[in-house]
Amino acid sequence: MTRTTPPRPVDITAVFPQLAPLARTATRLHPRPGSPSTRDSSIGGPLLWPATEPWPHCDGPHEVDGVNPPRSLADVRLERRIRAAANGRSMTPQERETLDRIRPPWDGLPLKSAVPQPYDGSMAMLPVAQLYVRDVPGLHAPAGADLLQVLWCPFDHPIMPKTALFWRSTAAVTNILNTPPEPHTVQFDDYVLEPCLIDPEQVTEYPNPLQLDEELREQVEEWGARHKKPDNDDDEGEATYQYELSVAPGWKVGGWAGWGLTDPVPQNCPACGASMQPLLTIATCEWDAGNHSWIPYEDQAAVSSTGYGYPNPSHPTAVHIGRGDNQQLYVCPAAPEHPHTELMQ
Repeated sequence: MTRTTPPRPVDITAVFPQLAPLARTATRLHPRPGSPSTRDSSIGGPLLWPATEPWPHCDGPHEVDGVNPPRSLADVRLERRIRAAANGRSMTPQERETLDRIRPPWDGLPLKSAVPQPYDGSMAMLPVAQLYVRDVPGLHAPAGADLLQVLWCPFDHPIMPKTALFWRSTAAVTNILNTPPEPHTVQFDDYVLEPCLIDPEQVTEYPNPLQLDEELREQVEEWGARHKKPDNDDDEGEATYQYELSVAPGWKVGGWAGWGLTDPVPQNCPACGASMQPLLTIATCEWDAGNHSWIPYEDQAAVSSTGYGYPNPSHPTAVHIGRGDNQQLYVCPAAPEHPHTELMQ
């Protein structure tokens, strides 16, 4: 199904013409649950991986604790299948017994030590994204490449998964690895993605208010304070611009980076020092309570219904970064083969 973002509530460049030169085009990916193949662009789907090329593994370090005991990948998937099947009805005794085995209820006794302990072993990485250049406007590949593949380790390093990027030519992949290795355990269920197809859509973004010069930022805040919604308790009025007019929420390629956990920090290439550009935003949610104006027309009926059901339409990938944050990947514009950087915001 096509996803269409509603027009922004205000043409902000008509109010502040100095923002016009700062416009960037981002491609919202709009992941939604599906059954992608290796020939599809997808989030969490199978990869077009050469049979002759080793599958990426992470050698750590990995740590676990008694509060967040690791679970098998099979149990994570089984729990999700049970909850999806039981959506809207009571669980059977067998389903409840299985869930209690996977996630034992707290017995009231003190939890095991929360002190992290080393967890030995190399971890097969999980597919995060496969994006064909033909499908994603604005995805600029190195010469000779037409496919981006992103994988990650399902353990914290130290506050988010460690990612690996691969650019490749699909024409060079003649024999596909049909059964890639998988990690035997995962630290967090939130790092196991639900397979999703995508429906890319280009939108226009403007910088987060933290990236505006001081004078313009003050003007935007003053304007926002005069035009904020009655239920908006942001005294500075910044939210009107930040959440509705600047950076789009959700999974996306390119555009402006979202900031908030920290002030903007320059992302420089570790190999050559060039200023890096946002490549991919891995988002916890497609929208939240502060940015409902970005909800595609096609999803608004589900959002306004009495219950979200399972899965939640604003959380199709099942990914959860930090406290509902985003993981942003940056690449070097001068040489995409240089090491990428990542940031949580």
